[in-house]
Amino acid sequence: MSKKHKDGDKPHPDGKHTRQVEPDHLTPTALHMSTPAVAEEQIFLTKKSYEKELARLQVELVKLQEWIRARGLKVVVIFEGRDAAGKGGAIKRITESLNPRVCRVVALPTPTEREKTQWYFQRYVSHLPAAGEMVLFDRSWYNRAGVERVMGFCTEDEYREFLRSVPEFERMLVRSGIILIKYWFSVSDREQEKRFQARIDDPTKRWKLSPMDMQSRARWVEYSKAKDEMFAHTDIKQAPWYVVNADNKMCARLNCIRHLLSLIPYEDLTPEPIVLPPRQADQGYVRPPITDQTFVPQVYLPESKGEDQD
Repeated sequence: MSKKHKDGDKPHPDGKHTRQVEPDHLTPTALHMSTPAVAEEQIFLTKKSYEKELARLQVELVKLQEWIRARGLKVVVIFEGRDAAGKGGAIKRITESLNPRVCRVVALPTPTEREKTQWYFQRYVSHLPAAGEMVLFDRSWYNRAGVERVMGFCTEDEYREFLRSVPEFERMLVRSGIILIKYWFSVSDREQEKRFQARIDDPTKRWKLSPMDMQSRARWVEYSKAKDEMFAHTDIKQAPWYVVNADNKMCARLNCIRHLLSLIPYEDLTPEPIVLPPRQADQGYVRPPITDQTFVPQVYLPESKGEDQD
C-alpha cells in the first residue's frame, strides 16, 4: 500500500463538506471537469492493502460503538444513492464486527396500505435510536424524493410537501440530540450497467435485481433530475449530504467508514483483557446418552478429530 503522506493511527477527516455536481448524470467530457474532492492524504489500494485497512477501520468502529453505548449517543446514518451503487456492501462492512444490539440496520419494505394513510415520516420514526444506539438506514424517507417521485408513486402535492417538511424534520431530529449523517453513493452509468450485468450472470445475486432497478436504467436522466432537486432542498447545514464516489467498491467502503469515524469524536473504551475462569468440575453428574439427541448430518468433517463439545 503506497502513500503520499504518512498514515496516522486514528481516522481523521478526509475533507470538508462541499456542494458538488453529481457525476452520475454528466457526459464523459463533463466527468473530467467535475472531480471529487481530493483528500490531503491519499492511499492507493491493492486487494491485500484493502483488507488490511478494512480490518484496522473495523477495530476503530468497535471503539466508536463502545463510545456511543457508554455516552448514550443517538446516531442515525442514512445511505442513499443509485441502484447498485454499493450501499449494502458498505453497510455490511460497517456492521459485521459490531454488536447488533447497539448498531442495527433498517431496510423498510414498500409501505402497506395502512402506512400510506399515516404521516409520511411516521413509519421511520419508530426506528429511530434510543440512547446508546446507532441506526443505519438502507434507504430512508428520501424514497419520496427518488423512486416515488420518478415512478409517480406520490402526487405532486405530496412531493412538494416532502421537500418543505424534510429540512424541518431533520432539524428537529438534530435538536433532539440525534447525530444525523447522510451519505449519497454516486456511481456512473457505465459502472452501474456493469454491476447489473454481474448480478444477472450470478444466480446468487440475481434476486437483487427488481423491476425498479430496470426502470432506474430506463429513467436515468429523470433520476438525476430528482436527485439534484432533492439536494437543492435538503443539503442543509444541520444535516449535509456527503457524496461517496462509489465507482470502486473497495475505495468507497473505506472512504465512507473513515469519514464516518471522523464525524463523531470518540475515545478508546475497549475493555481490558479478562482471565477465563476454570471449567466447572463434573461433580458426579451423569449426562443422558448422546444418542438421545438429534444431530445434523455430518456431511462435512474436519481433517482431524475435534475436542469434546457441549
